[in-house]
Amino acid sequence: MGTLGRAIYTVGSWIRGTGKAVDRLGVALQGSNYIPEQVTRHRTIMSVFEKEPMISKDAFIAPCAAVMGDVLIGQGSSVWYGCILRGDVNSIRVGAGTNIQDNSLVHVAKFNLGGKVLPTIIGDNVTIGHSAVLHACTVEDSAFVGMGAVLLDGVVVEKNAIVGAGSLVKQGTRVPSGEVWAGNPAKFIRKVTEEDTASIEQSANTYTNLAQVHAAENSKTFDEIELEKLLRKKFKNRDEEYESMIGVVREIPPELILPENIFPGNKSGNNKAVSSV
Repeated sequence: MGTLGRAIYTVGSWIRGTGKAVDRLGVALQGSNYIPEQVTRHRTIMSVFEKEPMISKDAFIAPCAAVMGDVLIGQGSSVWYGCILRGDVNSIRVGAGTNIQDNSLVHVAKFNLGGKVLPTIIGDNVTIGHSAVLHACTVEDSAFVGMGAVLLDGVVVEKNAIVGAGSLVKQGTRVPSGEVWAGNPAKFIRKVTEEDTASIEQSANTYTNLAQVHAAENSKTFDEIELEKLLRKKFKNRDEEYESMIGVVREIPPELILPENIFPGNKSGNNKAVSSV
């Protein structure tokens, strides 16, 4: 940030501070007629009934997600933007290397009509697609739940099984290992292929790596973000062929380089800048 930018930023801070002071003065003048405004600040991690989420140090929780209560999230897992994991009346367990994608909802039930306790258990290397709903169910290791799918109480999705996008899996249904189920209500469609299995594995690995980038981005300070903006502007319109002809050599700043493991199989990862994604 340049001198002018810092000056503008400082003036902005003064104005905001003045606004807060004026608001306090207005409240004082209103006296007993003042009506308090309740402002709720979002809390990504929250305790409920004295139970606090236990989250692995290298798991990624998006800043606008909400993880609350008796929730355990394993190593390398990720909970993406807009997700809610609400472990209030029972527990939620998420294994290692699992990704719960944007706007998904995971909840629990205390017990069913038969008295069976119904937590939600999600295994290792599971992919939960965008906007899925998992309620008091079990998804075993290396399973795949498609976008917008709904899993109701007591559902069990066994290891290496797939639930298609938009499917509704009825209460108490068991999706056997190695099968693809889809529809409303969901039913058997076909067996899982080797390509399906490889795709599930790649999805888990890709999201584990991608989560590292988002975690790093969300941890940046204001000054670091402004520096990257300047660097992107500087390197945006460069002509590498012309510059090589006239003997100019420029290296992409390390701040703009993505790790190689973000794009599996990409041998030119070192040359891919953030601005090109």
